[in-house]
Amino acid sequence: MGSSDSKLNFRKAVIQLTTKTQPVEATDDAFWDQFWADTATSVQDVFALVPAAEIRAVREESPSNLATLCYKAVEKLVQGAESGCHSEKEKQIVLNCSRLLTRVLPYIFEDPDWRGFFWSTVPGAGRGGQGEEDDENARPLAESLLLAIADLLFCPDFTVQSHRRSTVDSAEDVHSLDSCEYIWEAGVGFAHSPQPNYIHDMNRMELLKLLLTCFSEAMYLPPAPESGSTNPWVQFFCSTENRHALPLFTSLLNTVCAYDPVGYGIPYNHLLFSDYREPLVEEAAQVLIVTLDHDSASSASPTVDGTTTGTAMDDADPPGPENLFVNYLSRIHREEDFQFILKGIARLLSNPLLQTYLPNSTKKIQFHQELLVLFWKLCDFNKKFLFFVLKSSDVLDILVPILFFLNDARADQLSPYLKSLSMVTANKLLHLLEAFSTTWFLFSAAQNHHLVFFLLEVFNNIIQYQFDGNSNLVYAIIRKRSVFHQLANLPTDPPTIHKALQRRRRTPEPLSRTGSQEGTSMEGSRPAAPAEPGTLKTSLVATPGIDKLTEKSQVSEDGTLRSLEPEPQQSSEDGSPAKGEPSQAWREQRRPSSSSASGQWSPTPEWVLSWKSKLPLQTIMRLLQVLVPQVEKICIDKGLTDESEILRFLQHGTLVGLLPVPHPILIRKYQANSGTAMWFRTYMWGVIYLRNVDPPVWYDTDVKLFEIQRV
Repeated sequence: MGSSDSKLNFRKAVIQLTTKTQPVEATDDAFWDQFWADTATSVQDVFALVPAAEIRAVREESPSNLATLCYKAVEKLVQGAESGCHSEKEKQIVLNCSRLLTRVLPYIFEDPDWRGFFWSTVPGAGRGGQGEEDDENARPLAESLLLAIADLLFCPDFTVQSHRRSTVDSAEDVHSLDSCEYIWEAGVGFAHSPQPNYIHDMNRMELLKLLLTCFSEAMYLPPAPESGSTNPWVQFFCSTENRHALPLFTSLLNTVCAYDPVGYGIPYNHLLFSDYREPLVEEAAQVLIVTLDHDSASSASPTVDGTTTGTAMDDADPPGPENLFVNYLSRIHREEDFQFILKGIARLLSNPLLQTYLPNSTKKIQFHQELLVLFWKLCDFNKKFLFFVLKSSDVLDILVPILFFLNDARADQLSPYLKSLSMVTANKLLHLLEAFSTTWFLFSAAQNHHLVFFLLEVFNNIIQYQFDGNSNLVYAIIRKRSVFHQLANLPTDPPTIHKALQRRRRTPEPLSRTGSQEGTSMEGSRPAAPAEPGTLKTSLVATPGIDKLTEKSQVSEDGTLRSLEPEPQQSSEDGSPAKGEPSQAWREQRRPSSSSASGQWSPTPEWVLSWKSKLPLQTIMRLLQVLVPQVEKICIDKGLTDESEILRFLQHGTLVGLLPVPHPILIRKYQANSGTAMWFRTYMWGVIYLRNVDPPVWYDTDVKLFEIQRV
C-alpha cells in the first residue's frame, strides 16, 4: 500500500511540474522534495511515471522549472557525497535523484539550445568548496555532478565496505578518505577482494548508468571527425580534477576481468539464483570503453618496445588535456596483471562457446561486443600487453572466440598467406568484386574504386604466392572472367559516365553476363537494401582515403618488416606511367574531378583514366590467357560437365614461368585516423544504445550519431 501511495505522490508531483505555468522557486523545498525525499521508486517506475512527452513539454513551456529540477537534483547528489550518506533516507534520496537525472538528461542533450546548460555556472558552487558567490569561481553544474558521482562510487556503506565500525563519520573524514583502499575487486594494483554485497553492486550500477548517460551527449551530435572535438564530460571525468580516477579505473577493469559467470559450474545455477554481478559488470565495461574513447593519433603513441614517445615529464607541452584512464591503461606493465586481464577477457569471450551435456545449463553472457572493444583498446594503448598476448601460450584462448564471433558475423576475408580458400569463400570474393566493378558504383563516389584495387591486390597475392591449394579461387576467377574484361575495358567517355550515374538514380541493372555461366544477377551486384525494421542503421561519415586507412610495410628478404617511403612517379620508355604496385598509385589517383554548381563531386573522363591505367590486372589477365583455353579444350575433348574434374585439373596445374615476376609482399597494417575513430565511436554507442533497454535510457530520443529504424 505504501509503495502505491509513493508512486501516486510522485506522479502527482510530475503532473504539477508539467502544468505549472509560473516558475517554481528553488527555495520551495516542499515542492521539490516530492521528487526524491518522500518517494521510494525504482528506476523502472521513474521511466514509467515521467513520460517523454511531458519532459519535452516542460523543456519547451517551463524551461526554468526544468532547469531548477536538474539543479536541485545535482545539489542533492552533492550533499549526499559531502555527508557520506549515513542514513537510509540520504541513500534513498541519492538513488532517486540519480534515477531522475538518468531519465531527464537525454532530453536535455537532444535540444541544441539546452546542450550547454550543464556547463553553465551555478552560484554558490565554488571550486574551492567554500560556497563563494563569485561567478568567476563557480563550478559548472556538469563538473559538480561528475565529482559527486565519483565520490558516491566510493562512499562507505553505500557503494563500498566500510573499514570503520563507528556509526558516524565526520565530513572531514569523507574528504580525506583514500579511495585506493576501497577498490571494488582484486586484480590490477589491488590484492584484497572485498566480500560480495549485492546492495553495493546495485547502487554502483545505478550511479554508473547515470555516469554513462552523462557521457552520452556524443549520441546527439552528428558524426564530424574533422572537428576533432572531445567529449567534455569524459574529458573532465578523466582529468586530474577527479581524485578518484585511478581507483575507479582499477575498479572497473578488475570488476570486468574478475567476473566468472559460470562460477562453480553447478548446472542451471543461473535459473535458481539471481546474478547481481552481471548487470554491474556490463555497466562497468560500457563505462570503461567510453572513457577510453580517445583519439590515439593525437596523443603520445607507444613505440614497438612498448614505451611512449612522449610523457608529461617532457619539456614540451602535452598535445592536449590528458585522459588519465588512457594513461593508466598504457602504464600497466606487470606480467601478473597482463595474465589477469588476458585470462578474464578470454574467459568471458569464451562463455558463449561452452558446451555441456545438459542443454542451457550454463549461463551465457550477452556483452561480448563491449569486451571486444575493450580488448581492442587494451592492445591499441598498451603495446606491451599486445606483445604479451602474442607470445603467451594462452593466445589461442583469445583467438578462438574472436574467430567464433567473426564467423558468427559472417565477415569473410589476408591474402599472401591463405593456403586454401573454400568454394563458398572464393565465390563471395568474386561477388564482392562484381558488385564493386559496376559502373554506377565506381562512378558514384571518389573513393569507391579503391575497393576494386584492394580486391585485385588480394587475388594477385594468392595467385603469386599461394597458387597451389587455391584451385577454388582460380576456378571462380575463370568463371567470372567477364568481370575482369569489363574492368580492363571500362568506358571513360562522358556519355557512358552520365548514363551510369542516371542508372544509379533509377533501379540499378545487373551486370552483363557475356561469357558467364550464370544468367541471374549475383548477390551483392545491387545496392544494399534498407535495414530491416528494429535494427540499428548507422549513418557513418565518408570513408577516409586509403592512404590514411593503412600503414604500408614490406617484407624484406630476411623476413623483417620495413616501412615503405613514398616513391617518385616513374615513367616507362614510351612515356606512359609505369604500372607499379597499387600502393604506389594511391596518391596518384586523387586527380581533379569536376564539381557541380551545388558543390557536389562528379566524375570526369580524366579522373577515370587516372586510376584505370593503374588497375593491377596483368597477373590475372595472364592467368586467364593461359588457363581458359586449356579448360575449354578439356571440357570439349572429354565432354566434361562436372566441375570437380576441372578443379582436379587446376589442382595439378602450374603457372611457373608464365606469370609476371612476383611482386614483394605488401603488408597493410591498421593506422588510426579520424575517420575510423568516428566509425568506431558510432559502433560503440550503437551497441550501448541497444544494450540499455531496461530501462530504455535513450529510446525515442533524437539521436544524431546514427539512425534507428523501429517497427
